[in-house]
Amino acid sequence: MKKNALIIMLITTISQILGFVRDVTLSYFYGTSFFSDAYLVSTTITNVVYSFIMLGISTSYIPIFRRIESNFGIIESNKYTNNVASFILFISTLIFCISFIFVESIVKLLASGFNSETIEMTVNFTKIGLISIYFTGLVYLFSAYLQLKDKFIVPALIGIPYNLVIILSIFLSYKISSNIIAIGIVVSSMIQLFLIIPFLRGAGYKYERVFNLRDKNIKQMIFISLPVIIGSSINEINIMVSKAIASQIGVGAVSSLTYADRLVGFIYGLFIMSIVTVIYPSLAKMASVENIAGVKKALQNSILSIFLLVMPASIGFMILNDSIVKLLFGRGAFDDKAVIMTSQVLFFLSIGVLWIGIREILTRVYFALQDTKTPVINASIAVIINIILSFILSNLLGIVGLALANSIAAIICALLLTYRLQKRIGIFIDKNLLISLLKISFSTFIMALIVKYTFSLMQILLPHNLGLILSILIGGISYCLLVWLMKIELVKETVSNLFMYIKKS
Repeated sequence: MKKNALIIMLITTISQILGFVRDVTLSYFYGTSFFSDAYLVSTTITNVVYSFIMLGISTSYIPIFRRIESNFGIIESNKYTNNVASFILFISTLIFCISFIFVESIVKLLASGFNSETIEMTVNFTKIGLISIYFTGLVYLFSAYLQLKDKFIVPALIGIPYNLVIILSIFLSYKISSNIIAIGIVVSSMIQLFLIIPFLRGAGYKYERVFNLRDKNIKQMIFISLPVIIGSSINEINIMVSKAIASQIGVGAVSSLTYADRLVGFIYGLFIMSIVTVIYPSLAKMASVENIAGVKKALQNSILSIFLLVMPASIGFMILNDSIVKLLFGRGAFDDKAVIMTSQVLFFLSIGVLWIGIREILTRVYFALQDTKTPVINASIAVIINIILSFILSNLLGIVGLALANSIAAIICALLLTYRLQKRIGIFIDKNLLISLLKISFSTFIMALIVKYTFSLMQILLPHNLGLILSILIGGISYCLLVWLMKIELVKETVSNLFMYIKKS
């Protein structure tokens, strides 16, 4: 698992860097303007339309596939996969038709602060982007299939061409026609699917047309998916409410919130989802044979890994927020006002990213145990709190109030999930785990001091951006040395396995 996670992190790093280039390209040409607001809201709508349904299907697909393969063999499990693929195309058609008809009403609901020109542009972008749901739905399914076959690299790799196509579409939209930026979303999704298909045959999968809604496995998948879909839709509604409130704050608020969220998304995609992607199939397998001790051990290692990787990154964003935003986005149409607004939002979003990581891994444990009800209830509570706080804090603090509300809600959700899971499977936050977490926290605190004072010195001696990069490198090296000296067991195991892997290679 550790080797797979490291490889995925390496690939995800490349993909995330390209994601930054994508965001930098958008900010360079369009800054925090009505165009960028329109584009970002349209992509949010497109994501909301299908992502929560496809997440629910792909999440429930994994444990059912495991059971079918174990009891009836690969032929039956592949037949089930073909049926799910047909079901996804059927659902995608329904979603497309309904969304296309009501797209203008949806845009006006989510972006009530936009003027008529921006609303018209958002509607146009959204109508084009809806076509991508057909490709993305199958990408979700086939990625899950490959992960079940311990093939994690290809699903991680497809993010690279996705970002490259969108970068090109942003450039062409500026030079030729604004609609190209929306067409880029469709083309990038299509390319992802075409790239993943050849590897399915190597994993033992062959597509055959099967469509049977009466199949008991499809019914069970739908039954298990519903709470996941409800929980995911609650989270997506939360995102939509934040964008709607941001659209009322002023031009550029939606863009600033999105740019800052993309920076936090770097931590989420690189560290959190790499761990979650690798651990979930293992959790599902252990839960299926009621190996609760194994589930608890894997959970402890996952929490430790998230703290180890996410805490220093989030603290780094908090103490260097304005400098990082200026380095990545501060050029072209992205002016000083946009830098200040985005860096402030980044600071408050960074507070909650660690807890988002804990929430994600705890949620996967519940899914592995086939308990989808508890995450939904907790997500509902957290979203209600977030929406209430968003209205209150946005009136008091402006756009940063939305970011703070999001972080507070993430903390509450993670704590509630932890409390309920410990009652379900027993104590997993034991003395050893707490000691390791304290060691990581102490190492992070020392690293933060080193970065802060090093950067202050570098600003005197070197150009701003070079000083920032060197300070981050020094901070990263010092943190690695500190956690090694702290003799954290997981760190020792990881380093030992890495050296063994290099030696074998």
